[in-house]
Amino acid sequence: QVQLVESGGGLVQPGGSLRLSCAASGTIFSIYAMYWYRQAPGKQRELVAAMSIGGSTNYADSVKGRFTFSRGNAKNTVYLQMNSLKPEDTALYYCNAVHRLGPGRGDYWGQGTQVTVSS
Repeated sequence: QVQLVESGGGLVQPGGSLRLSCAASGTIFSIYAMYWYRQAPGKQRELVAAMSIGGSTNYADSVKGRFTFSRGNAKNTVYLQMNSLKPEDTALYYCNAVHRLGPGRGDYWGQGTQVTVSS
């Protein structure tokens, strides 16, 4: 069982930055692919960024060049650095860990952290 806890959300003006953190209850990097999703009111949850077990990353077109997904030095924390934020980035952001053998072996979600971009 893996527990994920997100933090770092808040209210920021357009053009500002935030760094979201996702702390896991155990070592995750060698076992779980990691994802950041977001869900805005009235919209479906969308994938924002993905990190493979090997550390390669992919981003949604809407955030490419503005968001950076990274690992911390500890083997249980990942980050989403968000720069040049736009009002359309406003959403509840979730961290997700999926076992390397597939979601049937482990698919865990955090509780979410709210990001609001507004002047």
